[in-house]
Amino acid sequence: MRNELWTYRTFNRDIITDQLKGFSVEAQDGSIGKVDDATDEVGRSYIVVDTGPWIFGRKVVIPAGTIERIEWDDQMVHVSLTKDQIKDSPEFDPERGYDDEYHTRLGTYYTTEMRRAS
Repeated sequence: MRNELWTYRTFNRDIITDQLKGFSVEAQDGSIGKVDDATDEVGRSYIVVDTGPWIFGRKVVIPAGTIERIEWDDQMVHVSLTKDQIKDSPEFDPERGYDDEYHTRLGTYYTTEMRRAS
């Protein structure tokens, strides 16, 4: 499950991560913000979501494997997480960046949350 967490699913279209920037992001229970950045690094793919005023402008990292679908025409990304799951995720510090320790903490958190949801 851990490798699947960090890998984009097939969406009948190649994912070009630069195209996702600015897309709205929808959790299972509502809007959470817009894609600020995205990566397609093998085994470590994710999107960074700028939550705006929803959680005080905090940016959150969401693993690519949690993306359920992408609506290209409407520029919307749907994830298989709730707003609370996202809000409670380990905080991303843009100044520190995305290092191995953060990757591990984030992976542990989301793997646990996805197991609870199943």
